[in-house]
Order: sequence, then C-alpha cells, then structure tokens
Amino acid sequence: MTHSSDETLTVLVYSDDRNTRAQVTAALGSRPAADLPELTYLECATTPAVLRALEKGGVDLCVLDGEAVPAGGLGLARQVKDEIYGCPPVLVLIGRPQDSWLAAWSRADAAISQPVDPVALAEAAATLLRARLGARSLSR
Repeated sequence: MTHSSDETLTVLVYSDDRNTRAQVTAALGSRPAADLPELTYLECATTPAVLRALEKGGVDLCVLDGEAVPAGGLGLARQVKDEIYGCPPVLVLIGRPQDSWLAAWSRADAAISQPVDPVALAEAAATLLRARLGARSLSR
C-alpha cells in the first residue's frame, strides 16, 4: 500500500495529564511504521474537546487515557463509539493488565497498559491505522 507524500493521518490523544500525552506522541513519533503516512497530533485534555474534534471529523485514531480525570478514557471510548458516526478506531491506555475487561466493555479496538510501552503502542496504533486506511480506500 503506497501513500502520497502529502497524506497525513491524524491521531487524537486524550489525557488530562500533559506527560501522558507527551509519552504517547513520543512513542508514536512522526510515523509508527514505515508503510504508514506521517502522523499529526490533536491533543485534548477534556471530554468536550474530544467530542468537538470527533464531530468535526478527520481523526484517524483516538488514543484515550483510561486513567484520565475527571472523565476516564474507557467511559469516553464507549460514549464516542455510541455517538460518533464512523467513529475512528479507539486505543485505550489502561492502568493495569487486569483492566482489560474494562477495555472490552468500552468497545475500544485495542488496549495497552500504562506505563506506555513505545513498541506495543506503535504496533497497536499501526494495526488500527492500517485498517482505517483500508476502509477509507474501499469507500472511495
């Protein structure tokens, strides 16, 4: 799958914690896999900001912090899956591996434990972005 050099993918990163957002963007970098276009980031610290961004469209992947306060990313994942038409894939960051049942409840497409493992995050994000690109090219 080749991509035009001007194509970018937008990753929304939600956490009330600036350090968590920085960890995610640093782990994914400008491109989580060689076969994917470059990434641009939309950082959100509040639920209303996430909802506004998703309603506007153009987001290719959401990375939501399950430990965010006051609104955790797991409840937010479930909400956007219910409310946003054509919701992009959602990757949640969970506090402990034992919380994976919560990720399933939230209808997230993938979950990784915190602290963020850059390799695991990049692999999960690349898988979801490839699927998103495949779906996008089929709908053209």
